[in-house]
Amino acid sequence: MKQICLLGGTGFVGSALAQQLSVAGYSVKVLTRRREGSKHLILLPNVTVVECDVMNDAALSLALKGCDVVINLIGILHSTKKMSFEKMHAELPKRVTKICLKLGIGRFIHMSALRADLKAPSHYLRSKAEGENYVLSQSKKLHVTVFKPSIIFGRGDGFINLFAHLIKLLPVILLAKPKAKFQPIYVEDVAAAFVDCIENSQTYGKSYDLGGPKVYTLVEIIKFVSTTLNKKRIVIGLNNLFSYTQAFAMELLPIKLMTRDNVRSMEVDSTCEQPFPDYLNFTPVAMESIVPEYLLNENPRNAYNHYRSYAGR
Repeated sequence: MKQICLLGGTGFVGSALAQQLSVAGYSVKVLTRRREGSKHLILLPNVTVVECDVMNDAALSLALKGCDVVINLIGILHSTKKMSFEKMHAELPKRVTKICLKLGIGRFIHMSALRADLKAPSHYLRSKAEGENYVLSQSKKLHVTVFKPSIIFGRGDGFINLFAHLIKLLPVILLAKPKAKFQPIYVEDVAAAFVDCIENSQTYGKSYDLGGPKVYTLVEIIKFVSTTLNKKRIVIGLNNLFSYTQAFAMELLPIKLMTRDNVRSMEVDSTCEQPFPDYLNFTPVAMESIVPEYLLNENPRNAYNHYRSYAGR
């Protein structure tokens, strides 16, 4: 049984991936800073949760020793002095790659971001590109694969659920970058892409865009969520000046919902430049098939009744 080590395995994507890896029969080691926050993973068969400071090379090397595959999902949306984009997106993938080579681990799978580019307008996308480029540069020494998803949705996501919360609270939504484009992909489809590539040599040394079947503007996503919740809301799209002004104001809040760097990321459409990976034998699921189920009291029957009401039945 191959042992797979997950970095960032306790988060939204990591939890879905750990479960799929467990079902597929792999032995999974999930590294985390706090084991007590990972009870949902401890109960899974063949999954072990280990406390580890991934920023410490000695501790990380010890945790990775004996693993056959390493998967890095670590990413942040907001940069701080302690956890900067440079440290988490650029330096960490380099360090993990070097440790894999030193320990003789032959397989490394890394998650970047759609439209990551060294010339991108945001620090987030530039740092993602730096890490991704280094990982791919080592493809002659190490079997690497990089995935670049658009926004990811699913039960417990931080994107659709955030907007749902705001729609429930506010009668008017002031929306930054309303025309920004996204190609949302279901978290289980992202996890499946990782699982299916592990032993597929066709994917070695390659980078794949991951997006769902449809492209939406941000305002279309907001209207879809409000319709799903049956909440009529006024949505006011902000121009560039007011988008950045709103983000600056939000940076002053104790909890950062959005920053100016997030707005800069939306200057580039988060849409795929290549087709869905041809090695995957499934079609990605659209938001309309999944989102109502977890927004409407997390109950499939409520979602069904919602659709019936809109059909006039």
